[in-house]
Amino acid sequence: MKTKVLMVCLGNICRSPLAEGILQDKVDPDKVFVDSAGTGGYHIGKAPDHRSIAVANNHGLNIQNQRCRQFQKSDFEKFDVIYAMDRSNLNNILNLANTPEDAKKVKLLLTEVELPVIEVPDPYYDDNGFEKVFQLIDTACTSIAKKL
Repeated sequence: MKTKVLMVCLGNICRSPLAEGILQDKVDPDKVFVDSAGTGGYHIGKAPDHRSIAVANNHGLNIQNQRCRQFQKSDFEKFDVIYAMDRSNLNNILNLANTPEDAKKVKLLLTEVELPVIEVPDPYYDDNGFEKVFQLIDTACTSIAKKL
């Protein structure tokens, strides 16, 4: 049975698409399913931000075929673990949890590694922040992949 992992940020155009692509690249697709979503519904059906696509391409990953979707309560049933990029999105997800079991599935992505930060910053308003975000997510996903 596959382990199902969901990556979540606000709009599902910058951080979570990168996290989906990075983790997919590090795991066996026959054993692990990775998806992403946003807590907000601002970009449903759209491709990731062009800057996320570019930084992923710079690292040999193609995320341009991903499409944004909004996090749903039903995701608690579908996924084994749900990683939030920051505290705000963590709280938004936890507010939708129906049971303590649902809430136990939700974690901050960067708590999987020891870094001086525990939140992945939103690079949307900082063109230069996408590479830093990629590196933070990549570090966490390397640790997650080893555990899976």
